[in-house]
Amino acid sequence: MTWKTDAAKHAEECMPKESCGLLAVIKGKETYWPCKNIAESGFEYFIIDPDDWAECEDTGEIVGIVHSHPYESPQPSDNDKASCEYLDLPSHIYSVRMKEWCSFEPSGWKAPSLIGRSFIWGVHDCWSIIHDWYKETRNIELMQWERPKKIKDFIENPEFEKALPLGGFVKQLTHDDIQVGDVLLFQSTTGNLDHAAVYIGDNMILNHNIRRLSCREPFDLGYQQALRGVYRYAA
Repeated sequence: MTWKTDAAKHAEECMPKESCGLLAVIKGKETYWPCKNIAESGFEYFIIDPDDWAECEDTGEIVGIVHSHPYESPQPSDNDKASCEYLDLPSHIYSVRMKEWCSFEPSGWKAPSLIGRSFIWGVHDCWSIIHDWYKETRNIELMQWERPKKIKDFIENPEFEKALPLGGFVKQLTHDDIQVGDVLLFQSTTGNLDHAAVYIGDNMILNHNIRRLSCREPFDLGYQQALRGVYRYAA
């Protein structure tokens, strides 16, 4: 029995949701390590539980990422490619319906556009879009930080006010002189400062909200009233 047999069995058990796991070398043998998919919607993408990752890492050497496509072909979506680059490990996809595999490796791929990305916590979210805008428009590599494993944990304890200064941003004393590239910190309906966007000029922001595609939006009255901080890159 090979690791692919074990992974395929796990994928079938997880139907109709996506399964996920790790390929690890344990005691000199490639072994499939099943993991919990903690994505808010396990039907469209996957997020490996960090606790499962840590346990596998303590047991052997992780050499690949494995997940399933319940009904689609095993060919990687843009989200899959983004995850592969983010995790920086070879990826293996199993199509439960077609009983076929597809394997691919990190290759420097990046999303073809900042607009229209599906939301994936930790891969394509509101900080990712800011990070990628800075890289694409200013060739500045902003820091990345490890998010809590669940979105609700972040919402309950947002990290932007601590993380932005650590990443080279300085909080402005007023909101009267917003410039292109400023990161805008908003208070959401939760009452917490758990959402950020980048100002791109002409009264527009580049934004990626939960359960929406990344997009440009007017910096309208609603956003202006929710604004709680303007941060300017100064590193």
